[in-house]
Amino acid sequence: MTSRAQDHVPATVLVVDDSEANRYILTSWLRRAGHLVIGAATGEEGLAELDTAPELLPDLAIIDVLLPDMSGFEVSERLKSDPRTAHLPIIQISAAAISPDDHAEGLRRGADAYLDQPIDPGELLATVAATLRYARARQRAERLAHRLFALNRATLDVYSAVGFHSFASAATGGAATVLSSPASAVFLSPQAQAVHSMIDAPLAAVQTRPAHPGLLDRLAAHGLQQDTGVTVVRIPHGQWQALLPADHLPGDIALAVARTKRGRPPVCMAVPASVLRGADDEQLLQQLANASALALEALRTYNEEHALGLALQRSFLPKELPAVPGVELAFRYLPASEHAEIGGDFYEAVRTPGGLLLAIGDVVGHSVTAATVMGEVRHALRAYAIEGHPPHRILERLETLLGQSQPGITLTLCLVLVTPDHRHLHIANAGHLPPLVIDPDQGPWFHHPHGPLLGMGLSHPPPTVVDITRGTSLLMVTDGLVEVRSVALDTTLAEFRTVVADGPDDLEELCDLLLARFGKNKGDDIALITARFE
Repeated sequence: MTSRAQDHVPATVLVVDDSEANRYILTSWLRRAGHLVIGAATGEEGLAELDTAPELLPDLAIIDVLLPDMSGFEVSERLKSDPRTAHLPIIQISAAAISPDDHAEGLRRGADAYLDQPIDPGELLATVAATLRYARARQRAERLAHRLFALNRATLDVYSAVGFHSFASAATGGAATVLSSPASAVFLSPQAQAVHSMIDAPLAAVQTRPAHPGLLDRLAAHGLQQDTGVTVVRIPHGQWQALLPADHLPGDIALAVARTKRGRPPVCMAVPASVLRGADDEQLLQQLANASALALEALRTYNEEHALGLALQRSFLPKELPAVPGVELAFRYLPASEHAEIGGDFYEAVRTPGGLLLAIGDVVGHSVTAATVMGEVRHALRAYAIEGHPPHRILERLETLLGQSQPGITLTLCLVLVTPDHRHLHIANAGHLPPLVIDPDQGPWFHHPHGPLLGMGLSHPPPTVVDITRGTSLLMVTDGLVEVRSVALDTTLAEFRTVVADGPDDLEELCDLLLARFGKNKGDDIALITARFE
């Protein structure tokens, strides 16, 4: 319905006048003009009418100034001070209070218009029409402002959604909030699953369920076909129920179909057609559908890039660890959540002329660049180790490599060379977390000495030699496992050492225990390698 048409919709008018003859005349004129009239003889009766049916408030009040129980000015003030009726337009009438001062007093105390009696019927109806036109325009403006604010909030929610399910809830719930109605939506998830979501009222729970794979194409056929952009179409209720039998929307449907790239699946959002009262409401639905399509496209692109980055990251990690007589090895690698950026954590175990070299490292930063630098460092590390260089020489060569090929990139790296007799550990730590040596008699202890992290262009000290006995174990982890932002690292490491001391002897079981205890809800990659020397 257009704004002009809305201005001519009949209104419900409250007439408060102690003169029965005046009420009869006013009521007759208003009813002949199509309006519904509620009559009251006193100010208290008029106010009581509003309390009787608070959900059916009148659109306009005509109030006599001289009432037996209170003045019309006081009635107006009470109406304007009540949030339920503050928006109610008021026309005051009087046969006695007709001076300019009376007019000014009435307008100052809440009236929107003031008429002197006797009143010409044409003037009364024209004043009613003008007052309603202004009040309805103001209400439409306030309603639009409220909905624009809701649209802005809903747009921020869909753009900031983390993951597809939170996006679907934000988009569907946003449509319900913006248009104050139930809403439904159909999307194609980044995993290529058609999803139907619906909500019965603003702020209610969003219900999500799988949809038929061809549903989006059938819905797009009602609007965009294969084009880009956004359009709103009307679909009869029976036809909509045939497409989505489980949907809850009543009556005929207004469907917004939006697509941002040719060849991509559209975003479809639906509300009851009756809630779109004009072009403004239709544009709000179009804006939200278009914003949702853009947000979903960004989410889909992110998921594709994230999957590619994870595949690249995993390709750089060893497929298996070497079998070394007298050494039992176990490892774990857990990438960050699907919403976190790609990291540069890595581990390695390689047989060298000088013994078994164990390594664990972490490229500073989170990006595909960090993952590629990790791959480059790991391959160079293997090459230098196979050539037989001792741990601190490997660090020196990696330092040179980073300075030439990746200036500005830094990483932490801990190398442990296990001698062939399994009696000595040569530990060279470049700024990494201290390795945990688990002595079968003395229990676990951290080896704290370390040099600077790689990429700083600094020299690296020779490794520290640690004598070990049969049954000693070594545990090396990246900070994603033990670092908690709100807790001091020393505190977490102390707890970590206690859990290891009380943990199982089996290395695989120990790895599982540490991930279960420390690896939950972490936003960083986790790498862990452990060895026992027999």
